[in-house]
This record gives sequence, structure tokens and C-alpha cells, in this order.
Amino acid sequence: MSDTGTTAGDRRFLGHPRGLATLFMTEFFERFTYYGMRALLVLFLVASTSGANPGFGLDPQTAGAVYGLYTGAVYLGSLPGGWIADRLIGQQSAVLWGGLIIAIGNFILSIPASPQVFYLGLAVTVVGVGLLKPNISAIVGALYEGQPGARRDAGFSIFYMGINLGALIAPLIAGTIGEAWNWRGGFFVAGLAMLLGVLQYRFTRRHLGEAGARPHAANETERRRGWQLVGAGLTATILLALLIFRGIVPVSVTTLAQAFATAMIALAFAFFGYVLLFAKLEMHERRRVGVIAIFFLCAAIFWAGFEQAATTFNLFAQDYTKRSWLGHLFPEGVHPASWYQSANPVFIILFAPVFAWLWVALGRRSLDPSAPVKFAFGLILLGAGFAVMMLATQLVVASGSAVTPTWLLLTYLLHTFGELCLSPVGLSNVTKLSPPRYTGQMLGTWFLGAAVGNLFAGLIGGHVGASDASAMPEEFLQMALIGAGAGVALLMIARPVRRWMGEFRQEADT
Repeated sequence: MSDTGTTAGDRRFLGHPRGLATLFMTEFFERFTYYGMRALLVLFLVASTSGANPGFGLDPQTAGAVYGLYTGAVYLGSLPGGWIADRLIGQQSAVLWGGLIIAIGNFILSIPASPQVFYLGLAVTVVGVGLLKPNISAIVGALYEGQPGARRDAGFSIFYMGINLGALIAPLIAGTIGEAWNWRGGFFVAGLAMLLGVLQYRFTRRHLGEAGARPHAANETERRRGWQLVGAGLTATILLALLIFRGIVPVSVTTLAQAFATAMIALAFAFFGYVLLFAKLEMHERRRVGVIAIFFLCAAIFWAGFEQAATTFNLFAQDYTKRSWLGHLFPEGVHPASWYQSANPVFIILFAPVFAWLWVALGRRSLDPSAPVKFAFGLILLGAGFAVMMLATQLVVASGSAVTPTWLLLTYLLHTFGELCLSPVGLSNVTKLSPPRYTGQMLGTWFLGAAVGNLFAGLIGGHVGASDASAMPEEFLQMALIGAGAGVALLMIARPVRRWMGEFRQEADT
């Protein structure tokens, strides 16, 4: 059987459909753009307004709230972005337009103008990522329609390597340009990378064939109603933004972020409550939805800690870490703090194959941990990483000087191990446990959990960054206890959760 949009002899990219190379490079440049800008965002916002490389001079709490709003909106934007592609324009067009909008957003960020213009750039970028991110993965899956699962998994493994390569290289290039030369130059390089990605996608798009080429809307009337809904949503969002920017609706960035977080949590409660109480599910389906709700909560807690890499840990790298390695190459005598944002993708590339081998090896011996146990391990490792940061800040307070990068790198290593335990397992089990008629919406809750976590990561990171060094050990201890405590609590209920999931397995086997 031939691949969708390709012929059997057209497997010219590591034995896979040629279209995978197109998507690999597009995702590489998109992730370069995202992680390059992400590495600079908080550092730029808190940088002094004076000097050769001025920033906005915001306090860490406000900067963290801006970061939380941006990253939370990016993940939340995946929900309407997927809907627009499915109903209105098709996934291929969504990726093309999404990449172009991302590039425009980053070019706006590079303009040396007022904060309002900068925030406009962030908003434009959110729209672009929301269009591109969910749909490019869907096209990868469509390339392997009708193919064996092993080839599909291998294709996704290659695709995810593009994600991590982009995330690895971006802080080293965009981060260095932004910190050592000009912040706006760093944002410009991020936009330029996405533009290169769009151009290669445009000129190699033919290799995708019909994979994700057309929307699923039934007729022109349905599409027209969809565009009307999109127009109404954009109009309402623009009007609200104008009211806030002009001070007609007086609200601080921190208050707005807190309100956004409250709204997303309320949305999650309302959705799960509706499905559990009013969706007319069978008892075994309700139990599975209950498991998904538990995973949602655990994922939100995990990402709230993990995503402090760009807030709390970025500021710690800048203020309390000795960055003298290769320091002679830079005017200040230290290498950029944003370089440490490359630690996680390096560890992912190194250890993801190890974890994949480990789960298979344990499975052969019937020792593979269940999904709730893996989730618990992820949360406990998250807590362990914050325990390391607690010890590091105790040394800072006791010595009155910065510490070696070893502490920060060890924290990133532990958090990466936690990610490898939790993240790949979560999405897989959501798809398996969802009632068939709610699968798409349940997948949306996974993105919603990431959005909530990212938003809280910004709020927490801003709070910690604004604290005196003497208060940090206690704050890191609290986060360690929350992460590890949630993991231990999940271990305690793993048996009944496993039984609820076991009903799914038994039914699937019959």
C-alpha cells in the first residue's frame, strides 16, 4: 500500500515519505523561532531601560505575568487553530498561514517601539502558533494513513527530533544575539528563521500530496458560518484588547493573567462536569473520563513547575549562576544566561532513546509501570529538581555569591527525566481512554492543562524572581513539596486508577 500523497518509491527521507522532510524542517524553524523568542522574553522585559541594550525595565512579577499570558495563550490557541483547519481551510493551509503570521509577529517584536507594539507582536505570534502547532502534527499522522504502527511511530520520532534540534540551537543563536548585542536583533533572527521555514514549506509542499489538504466542512453554508464565528471572536478579542490598552478597562497584566487562569480552570471544571453528569455515558466511560481529569490536574501541576525554565530558572541563571565559561568572548565577561535553555533539548535527545528502551525492556518482563505510576514518577522528579534549587539558593545566601552551573543543569536533568515519564504517556492515554464521540474534545483538555500550567509558571516565576535571595530556599521547598507530594498522592491511588484503566484494556481485548 502506498503512502498518502506519495508513491511507494518516493520514500527518500530516511526511508520515509518525502513529505516528512518538509514537515521536519518546518517544525525545526518554528521551534527555533518559539524557543529563541521564549529564551529572551523575560530577560528582555526585566532589562533596564538605559544602557547600550535597553529593555522595558519591568519588575519580575509583571514580566512573569506577560510570559504566562503569552505561553498560556499559545497552548490554548491550539484549540481554535485545529478547529479552523478542520472546518475551514485545511491543515496544509493552516500551517502555511500560521508560519507566515508567526514570522510577522516576531518582526513586530523586533521593532524598537512602545510596549503596546511589542504586545501586539506577541498577540500576532499567538495566532500563528495556534494555527501551525496542532495541524503540522496532524499532517505527519496523515502521511502514514494505512501504514503499520511501527512506521508511524518511527516517523513521529524523526519529526520530534526536529522539535528538539530547533529548541537546542535557538537559545545559542537568538539568545546570544539578543543578550550580547541587541534584544530586538534576537527577535528579528527568530522571525527570520520562521520565514525561512515558510519558504521551504511553500516550495516543497507538493510532497505532502493530499495529506491534510482539505477541510472537513460539509458544505459552503457550514464554512460561511464558521468564518462568521471566527470573525466575531476576533472582533471581540480586538475590542477587549483596545479597551485594556487605552485604560478604559483598568486592569494590570498580573490581574489579567490571574483572571485568565481562573477562566481556564473554570472551563476545565465545567467541561468535565458536563461530560460526567450530562453526557449519558456508561459507568466504565465515566471512570475513564475521571482518569483523564486526574491526568489533566497532574499535567497542569507538572507544567507549572517545568515551564519555570524560562522565568525562574532564566533569572537564576542571570543573577545567581557563574557564567564564566567562554566569558572572554563577550563584553561582560560571561556567556549569555539564555544558553541554559538548551539544556532540556540536549537531555531529551540524549535520554529519550534510553527511556524508550527502558519501557520496552520492562514490558518484556511484565514490569512496565502503569500510566498513573509514570505520571507519579514525573511529579516526584519535578519535586526533586526544585529540591536541588533549594540547596543551590541556600548556598547563594550562605556565601553571598553565585553558584556553579552544575546546580541548574542537574535541575534541568531531573525535570527532563520527569518530562519523559509524563509527557509521552499523557497524550497516548487520553486518546485511548476518551469516549469515541469526545476524543477531540478530550485531547483539547490536554492542551488546556498545558495552557494552565504555563500560565501559572509565569505567575509563580514572576513571584519568585521578585523575591529576595533569602526567601528563595523556602519558596523552592514549597514547590518541591507540591510536586513530590502530588506524585506520592497519585502513587497512593494508582491501584484504583489502574483498575479503571484496566476495564478499558479488558474490553479492548475482548
